[in-house]
Amino acid sequence: MTHDEVRKRAKDEGIQFFLAQFVEMHGKPNAKLMPVQAIDDLLEEGAGFAGFAAGPIGQTPASPDMLAVPDTSSYTRVPWQPDLARFACDVTVEGEAWPYCPRTILRNAAARAAKLGFSLKMGLEAEFFLVRKDDDGQLVVDDPLDTSEQPCYDAKALYRNYEFLTTLSRYANELGYGNYANDHEDANGQFESNFAYDDALVTCDRAIFFRYMVHVMAQQRGKLATFMPKPFGHLTGNGCHFHLSLWDKAGKKNLFEDAKDSNGYGLSDTAYHFIAGLIQHADAVSAIVAPTVNSYKRIGVGAPDSGATWSPAYAAWGGNNRTQMIRVPGAPRIEHRGIDGSANPYLAATAVLAAGLDGVERKLDPGPQNTANLYTATAQEIRRKRIKSLPTTLADATAHLRKDTVLRDWFGHTGSEHYSDYFADTKLSEFQEWHSHVSSWEVDRYLTLF
Repeated sequence: MTHDEVRKRAKDEGIQFFLAQFVEMHGKPNAKLMPVQAIDDLLEEGAGFAGFAAGPIGQTPASPDMLAVPDTSSYTRVPWQPDLARFACDVTVEGEAWPYCPRTILRNAAARAAKLGFSLKMGLEAEFFLVRKDDDGQLVVDDPLDTSEQPCYDAKALYRNYEFLTTLSRYANELGYGNYANDHEDANGQFESNFAYDDALVTCDRAIFFRYMVHVMAQQRGKLATFMPKPFGHLTGNGCHFHLSLWDKAGKKNLFEDAKDSNGYGLSDTAYHFIAGLIQHADAVSAIVAPTVNSYKRIGVGAPDSGATWSPAYAAWGGNNRTQMIRVPGAPRIEHRGIDGSANPYLAATAVLAAGLDGVERKLDPGPQNTANLYTATAQEIRRKRIKSLPTTLADATAHLRKDTVLRDWFGHTGSEHYSDYFADTKLSEFQEWHSHVSSWEVDRYLTLF
């Protein structure tokens, strides 16, 4: 939309305030609330921020102001507050695009892919818990009746949350997201909403606002929402599976589609090369798509009480098989199941695009598909099939990221360092802070053992 079109739409819709919103490395939405009277300043200059205060986005207290410049195509009328609209913003500093801005990083990656003749489209599965704190301050599932040993798809629990889920669905569809399903997921108190695929940047903008919307809705109702990968040790964690397809530059032809696929999945050679790239770079990509210490309590660990982790332990692919990192649902798309709810969607999309296109460029072979249940595969079977394990800690994943020259190149240089090194440094510091904390488990186990 042009600036004049934004002004007219805002006037027609009775908008009184705008949220100028951007994200930092963690994907946390930051915003300023600006009255409609300041619309000219917002559109023409952006909203000013002291970047260091927002989170890891490459600034110090001595840095000049950041400006969050609205992408007018992202104009979103807030469903629960009709006089409020939101813009997804790109960050600039002193008139230049800021290379630490995750949205800018994805925009740059998409532009590079376009020069190669490709565009990435994606949908995602947003999983979250509805929780609360009990009288003792302990985190518990919000619904006290949600105690089934296998609660997935439980119609009774689904209906107890009917008002929340149907309101969320209506809001998503008012925004044009194409919500088509909502369900009770595998853990007590866990839910999932699905919406239609689109251009990667559009989908990532929607993901950020969707998470914000879920948090606000929960807090309005006296509860909390969490997308944390593993909020409860005994329950399945939150994934954020990406459904990926590569299209031509114009976004008209799905390059993953080939009816002559000898495997029967309808996938092209390009799709298989893309899968191979994801497998080749899985160790490094894990640092981006599973970016917290908590992420690795979801990946590759034993089954929770409800029966399965539903997260991959190995870098493998295999048809309509949910124990694989890369699943082929049967349509001309692939699903990456290694991405969790803590991932910054802009950075995660950049990582999978870079890894996949490296596979396409080098015409890599993904190897034979795996049809077995990898959750029950023995260590001997894994070695015999030469399947590599995914990293087991954030420190392990960041070490792989530092060595991956393809991801380093695609994430770009900031002028003082490669962004992937900045990311790895930040995440290693996070790991070390967690690792230095003495937990009650350690005290209980070791206090009088020796």
